[in-house]
Formats: sequence, structure tokens, C-alpha cells
Amino acid sequence: MKLAASAAADPIYMLSLMKYRAEAYYGNGAERGLAGREADCRYAPLDEMLGAGAYLCFAGDVLASHGGWDSVGVVRFPTRQSFMDMISRSDFRQRHVHREAGMERIITMGTLPVGGLPAEAGGNRTLVEVWSGSAPEPMADGSVAGFDVEGTVIGDGRGWTGARYTAIEPGTALPLEPPRRGHEALLVEPRIARWL
Repeated sequence: MKLAASAAADPIYMLSLMKYRAEAYYGNGAERGLAGREADCRYAPLDEMLGAGAYLCFAGDVLASHGGWDSVGVVRFPTRQSFMDMISRSDFRQRHVHREAGMERIITMGTLPVGGLPAEAGGNRTLVEVWSGSAPEPMADGSVAGFDVEGTVIGDGRGWTGARYTAIEPGTALPLEPPRRGHEALLVEPRIARWL
């Protein structure tokens, strides 16, 4: 893994696209009736993130996407090594059972900003896009921040090369049909947007 092998000292932003199970599945018959989102809330490794010097810089609910996603989250780690240290901790691994129970599918990728970070969302919504290959044409006008994808930690076999966050006004009509295969577009209502 490029992330594990890299000794680079700059921050990395771990972007996750999440689709929850309607009901969490622990595999042993326990915790019946718990929603997938609720199981993922039990996972939330806040202490482990703080211990690694990381913080949640973006999180929101997906209002529309062609991929059927429910939620987006971005965690900033001060270095790649801090990310590797966190996922190696036994307390983190113990919590991970809740994420596995709650998720139908998830994509998590390490991303690096190209230029500046996204602007604070304010009352705006955010169009989050990820793609493979060359960058697609913009789907909307607004303040844009681009990221390169360094590697995929959890995925579905697809490779990703870029990500983009576009701040848009509520009510903006978006063509959420992807212009090509290997492009995910998600309209997100941010709950947290503190990139700095």
C-alpha cells in the first residue's frame, strides 16, 4: 500500500462514502433491531482519532446520488503514519465490529489537496465527486476544491484518481447522472465543515 510505505510528513484526508444497512448485522444474532447508522455511531473512534492527532473535518448526509450513498465523512490525519498507527490500535480494531455490522458498503480513500482546502460550507450544500481517470467536467458552479487520490484503503475494486468538493446554493439543479463509468457524484448536506 502506498499509504503504508510513504514517509511523507504532510497531512492526508481520508474520505469515506458510506451506505448503511437497514438493520445492523453482527452475525451472531445479537443487537437485533439496531439500524445500520446506529451501529456506525457506536463505531465512531473519536478517542483513537484524537490520540492520532486527527479530526473529523467534513461530515454530511447524502441528499441525492446515483450510487445510493447515505453519508460522507472526511478525517484529517497529520501524517500517513498517524493513520497507520490508529488502525493498528487494539481499541480501534475492537470498535470496528460496529462499522462492519452497520455498513452495506463503504469506500475509503486517502486524498491530498491540490491547491487550497474547501471553503466553509455556511448555508450551502456540497457536491462531492470522485472519479477514475481524468477529471470530469464540472457539474455545477461554485467554490471548488480538488484532491488527488493517493490510495484506496477500503473499496469495491474500482481505482480512484481524484475528488472534488463544490459548494453550491440550496435548490441548485444538478445532473446527478454520471457522465461516464467510474464517476460518483453526491449532493451532501454538511453537518460538519471545518477544514482548517
